[in-house]
Amino acid sequence: MADSLRGRDLLSVAQLSRDGIVEVLEVAEAFAEVSRRAVPKVPTLRGRQVTSLFFEESTRTRLSFETAARRLSADVASLAVAASSVKKGESLRDTVETVEALGADVLVVRHRASGAPEQVARWCSRARVVNAGDGWHEHPSQALLDAFAVRAARCAQRGTSSEGSGAAAFDGLRVLIVGDVRHSRVARSEVIAYRTLGATVTLCAPGTLLPRDAEGWGVEVCADLDDALGEADVVSLLRLQTERGSGSHVPSLAEYTATFGLTERRAARLKPDTLITHPGPMTRGVEIASSVADAPNALVTKQVADGVAVRMAILFLVLGGEPARLGGAP
Repeated sequence: MADSLRGRDLLSVAQLSRDGIVEVLEVAEAFAEVSRRAVPKVPTLRGRQVTSLFFEESTRTRLSFETAARRLSADVASLAVAASSVKKGESLRDTVETVEALGADVLVVRHRASGAPEQVARWCSRARVVNAGDGWHEHPSQALLDAFAVRAARCAQRGTSSEGSGAAAFDGLRVLIVGDVRHSRVARSEVIAYRTLGATVTLCAPGTLLPRDAEGWGVEVCADLDDALGEADVVSLLRLQTERGSGSHVPSLAEYTATFGLTERRAARLKPDTLITHPGPMTRGVEIASSVADAPNALVTKQVADGVAVRMAILFLVLGGEPARLGGAP
């Protein structure tokens, strides 16, 4: 399959073709069945080691990858940076080479510096590398799990099965990404994934929170959220990333919410079947009203649950797993 993830590092969604993304979604579909079992575990990666190297804080991504690895029966190791030799001045390269020498087969890397996972991949002689978020650059597994959740929800709306549905659910889909696009690695990965799958993407944000090169992303750009909501099939909300400086780009949180927050009043403008996604963590009352976050068309909790199956698929594929051998159940 062209541009398949099989046997390769996952550094960017851009390395995958439409077929390559669909392959991940189809393998994840098979692994989702595992999560519904009384004992949600298969021996697929028994004897392999997955190591988390998180140089930034994380709840969902880290727990999701580690849960995925355990459900595949892999050994799981996790570097606690605060208690590691990194605090003594050890370089990233020496840390990576040490972890690989200890037997890691996959390194799941999150780092504040854009491009760090790509550099880690250059240093690894054997282990595969998965980008779990690097600076403002990308967060590929989040975009893939968002696509998985949206495809499943769209198929459910149509009364069809998402298994084997390919990319049909994305044809003609209109995705509206709202919020702090400038500082969001999720937004960058989502744009690539949704466009590759055939969707049309619109960015809506204050001018100060749009990337300077947004026009070159192959997307539409709008400044009025109220005008854009009525046409959207999916609304993907982003958190204001104050830790990356976004707080200085808006006059106040109250003003941001008044202009770009998905309030109850704005949610009423959505089509009945419009889906709402958020990569988390959510700031209720800022980018999304609490009642909207808990509405039936909001996929936030489903995204978290689906993330395990998608990351099982990623770990399986980067280690060279053959999807044809999965059959109906791993």
